[in-house]
Amino acid sequence: MDNWKQVIIKGMLPGTLASLTSTGALALRSKQEAGSMFAGANAISHWLWGDKAFRRDAPTWKYTLVGYAIHHASAHFWASIFEQVAGKVLDKRSVAPTLVASLGTAAMACFVDYKLTPQRLKPGYEERVSKGSLALVYAAFAVGLAAGAMINHRERNNT
Repeated sequence: MDNWKQVIIKGMLPGTLASLTSTGALALRSKQEAGSMFAGANAISHWLWGDKAFRRDAPTWKYTLVGYAIHHASAHFWASIFEQVAGKVLDKRSVAPTLVASLGTAAMACFVDYKLTPQRLKPGYEERVSKGSLALVYAAFAVGLAAGAMINHRERNNT
């Protein structure tokens, strides 16, 4: 097992790409369904600001930045687990198995977020977008994980 520093470092790129791709999908779906591309990210900040965050549409430091920071930290957490658990699959540098592993991780994250997590700590964007949009956000998350892993393992194996 790698030490914690290595685990955190290996999760950085996949976590960042998963955060960016899923936030992009969330922004597009939020714009369509809630009328504001910031509504979904703002809702995540309910962890700190309570239910007021569900009603915020405009971009603000308080709601948008905090919401994105929480989402990004969560993406890094899941990416670190993904890299640890699926490392041998990822080392093969094959697109299909990497994508399957990333979809499994995204599905697990969704399950934990909506079946095991107390209401107060759920993502919050489910208050602003439909279940279908949630599926798209988690799929985008998986694509970001897979892309980050492919880059991670290409670089790691070529050095």
